Amino acid sequence: MQKFLLSAAVSVLVATSAMAAPSAVDVGRIMTDTQVLSSDAYEGRAPASEGEKKTVAYLIEQMKAAGLQPAGDRQTDGSRAWTQDVPLVRSATKGPVAVSVTMGGETRTWTQGEEIAIRATMIGNRLTVKDAPVVFVGYGVSAPERKWDDFKGMDLKGKVALVLVNDPDFETGEGDFGGKAMTYYGRWTYKFEEAARRGAIGFLVIHETAPASYGWATVKNSNTNEIFDVIRKDPSTDHAPLEGWVQRDQAVAMLAAAGLDFEALKKQAQTRAFKPVELKGVTFSTDYAVDAQKVVSKNVVGALPGSKHPEERIFYTAHWDHLGVGQPDAKGDTIYNGALDNASGTAMLLELGRAFAKGPKPQRTVVFMAVTAEEKGLLGSEYYASSPLYPLATTVGVINMDGVGPSGLAKDFTTSGNAPLTLQDELIAVGKTHDRYYSPDPRPEAGSFFRSDHFPFAKVGVPAISFGGGQDLVQGGKAAGMARRTAYTANQYHQPADEFDPNWDPKGFEADGTLLFDLGQKLANSRVWPEWKVGAEFKAERDKTKAQRK
Repeated sequence: MQKFLLSAAVSVLVATSAMAAPSAVDVGRIMTDTQVLSSDAYEGRAPASEGEKKTVAYLIEQMKAAGLQPAGDRQTDGSRAWTQDVPLVRSATKGPVAVSVTMGGETRTWTQGEEIAIRATMIGNRLTVKDAPVVFVGYGVSAPERKWDDFKGMDLKGKVALVLVNDPDFETGEGDFGGKAMTYYGRWTYKFEEAARRGAIGFLVIHETAPASYGWATVKNSNTNEIFDVIRKDPSTDHAPLEGWVQRDQAVAMLAAAGLDFEALKKQAQTRAFKPVELKGVTFSTDYAVDAQKVVSKNVVGALPGSKHPEERIFYTAHWDHLGVGQPDAKGDTIYNGALDNASGTAMLLELGRAFAKGPKPQRTVVFMAVTAEEKGLLGSEYYASSPLYPLATTVGVINMDGVGPSGLAKDFTTSGNAPLTLQDELIAVGKTHDRYYSPDPRPEAGSFFRSDHFPFAKVGVPAISFGGGQDLVQGGKAAGMARRTAYTANQYHQPADEFDPNWDPKGFEADGTLLFDLGQKLANSRVWPEWKVGAEFKAERDKTKAQRK
């Protein structure tokens, strides 16, 4: 294993970062692990790649050295492996992706990655669409419980639908879908699921930066690369043949060619009265081949068995994967290193494992799981939630970490979305003992609750949160924190520029790690069972197994 050394600048920062209270974590180890995992040698840590092999080997090596025990798949001799196999299908476009749109009697050619970003189809080994009619379906929402139906009986078979991203009340901030806070109906994953249910050839999500919460570069890099999914008996029940995104200007042009106004239709789509509109004289065509293969990726799982209640487990999770090697940026860099997203969270996971292993044995078992394929749709955590290694009923809670630490000391901390459960209350209580306060998700419109690895656990009822570092920085306050977040989203998120920076302030890693350690200690050495609050959509699923928790 190649050894990595922190720069002199970082070493000095680490040496001067001692806090008043003893630190539970070794911030130097966190920085080193982050640097290693996000180095070019790991090739962006794509699932089913040489980068995965190096990553998994490194994680196992570090967990062994920490004194954890293997807690993955059961072996034939009854022992546990360090990994859980996660069978996936990997689809990639093979050769050119031909796209054309006919409007107003004129056929225009679009370039993959520029005007449009089409995902490799999960249906067959070639997708050919010839002059399919195009329909605008507003936000593409069917929500009977809200008495909302954007489809109004429209038959979408044989048609391509244009759909807005986010919820109907994103623009106004008020309405039946939580105002600015995104519901699952606003997620692009929901839009594609609805396309399959409707029997459409496919949906094209119209990209706008504000409601999507990220720019076109993120869309391009995330969708023109390899596409992964868990292996399904019938992929067509979960996927339409065509799944993709289209630039706003191209959507506006298609509507205009049919005599329709984009902004006026968007306003109509924010009401129950909206009806889908077919774009007269507009058709869509595409043709490309697909290379689809079955692959097996790995969740890496280590544990520290509990002394009194080993059958009760607290999980720390972080996704080890990133986007691998992809389209070059303006500098020609093709490696998507994923330093903040999520080498930092994975490094924190390893260090928390070391911290627990060094201390007194916890009463409950503590599991440290680095999951795969988060960037491909939370697939590693989804697979675990559907094929758990340990009973979900006695899983105390899940603490997920995705991008933590580098902004420096913060007065606050946050979570992805506002989780209606007592586990978040426990986090807030521990934070107060660290003189830090809880800030609600600063961007609820981004739908972060549905975008991190805690979500598949939540769907099956397990109390789960995803921790986020603060934005009210000791140096610079909220303005500095917001500026850092905005710059990262615009210039680094899902881009090759997300690289390790030796000038990161390690005090943030130290503070976040110590808070997370204390939360885990509180759960591991108590009889607390976190619960979903009344009205939470996941409470009923958890309540089914209440008798199994003592």
